[in-house]
Amino acid sequence: MPGGLLALNTREEAALCLVYGLLAGPRDTKAQQTTLYPLVGRVFVHPLEHASFLRLPEHIAAPPTVRLTYQAHLQGHPDLPRWLRYTQRSPYSPAFLYGTPTPEDRGRQVIEVTAYNRDSFDTTRQRLLLLIEDPEGPRLPYQAEFLVRSHDVEEVLPSTPANRFLTALGGLWEPGELQLLNITSALDRGGRVPLPIEGRKEGVYIKVGSATPFSTCLKMVASPDSYARCAQGQPPLLSCYDSLAPHFRVDWCNVSLVDKSVPEPVDEMPTPGDGILEHDPFFCPPTEATGRDFLADALVTLLVPLLVALLLTLLLAYIMCCRREGRLKRDMATSDIQMVHHCTIHGNTEELRQMAASREVPRPLSTLPMFNVRTGERLPPRVDSAQVPLILDQH
Repeated sequence: MPGGLLALNTREEAALCLVYGLLAGPRDTKAQQTTLYPLVGRVFVHPLEHASFLRLPEHIAAPPTVRLTYQAHLQGHPDLPRWLRYTQRSPYSPAFLYGTPTPEDRGRQVIEVTAYNRDSFDTTRQRLLLLIEDPEGPRLPYQAEFLVRSHDVEEVLPSTPANRFLTALGGLWEPGELQLLNITSALDRGGRVPLPIEGRKEGVYIKVGSATPFSTCLKMVASPDSYARCAQGQPPLLSCYDSLAPHFRVDWCNVSLVDKSVPEPVDEMPTPGDGILEHDPFFCPPTEATGRDFLADALVTLLVPLLVALLLTLLLAYIMCCRREGRLKRDMATSDIQMVHHCTIHGNTEELRQMAASREVPRPLSTLPMFNVRTGERLPPRVDSAQVPLILDQH
């Protein structure tokens, strides 16, 4: 079989498979439902693994060559709720739904997830039932947020790296229970995508809470002296051993501590009144007003400017039209000597213009040089420069 015909048949088969996949739609009409229990103020992470959407047995792993992409949205809405985010690095890697619900999100939410198989054009749907509740246990008023520049957000979302970070952070904090409150990619905080250099990561913000107060080491890192050193390009003050290194490279100039153990004072709300001003002896507005006719004021306001404009127009017209002397009266009032002088100047000017227009006319003697400037000889010029053309190519 010729190579061109084989390529054409392969292309037609791929097109037919694509059309069949689009027309067939989802093969599973009944979506699988999973119930999850996120907690208010605690980070929620749910991995979207390929094996769960391919409906493989538990003892069989998903093939590494399968390409799956996902699309998640809140039921009845085109996008996810504000507190929930979705990330997936490539079609070969698992995807994650993560975020921290707020007290306003408390209740029931349904997330619909659709998986697209980029090889077989199959689609699989799952429904996640989120029952958001308040957490149990003590409050976590002491919260610290760290910028980890050695990891991307999908590298911290699994439970193993997250627990390793909490364990390493325990060496900098007082003994107590540490819990993850939020995980946010640095790109969502205004960060930039790094250059394609090996070892460069986007960075991730990790927020941790505890019921134990901050240690002296963390307080020194977040002190004004440390911020001043960071502004000058120097490393901040760290009085204890960095137990997070070398697995986690933390930017100690971007550490923020929040203490919510002391309640903030509540702003006093203004008390609404009845809308009636109290009696003031210095303000006594009149209760009644007498009638007044404004016709005379209106006529004065309109007619006086119009009358002044009309008088000025008539005066200007008289000056421009009735006071013109004329050319004959002007000539009769001018003396004869002045008129002859004027006519002579006018005639000479016209003659000079005609002579300048014609190059054949010799230059007037009044314009020729009478003597040599250097020697002082009174000799007529040998060559008349008026006969020499300005451009030599013209003769």
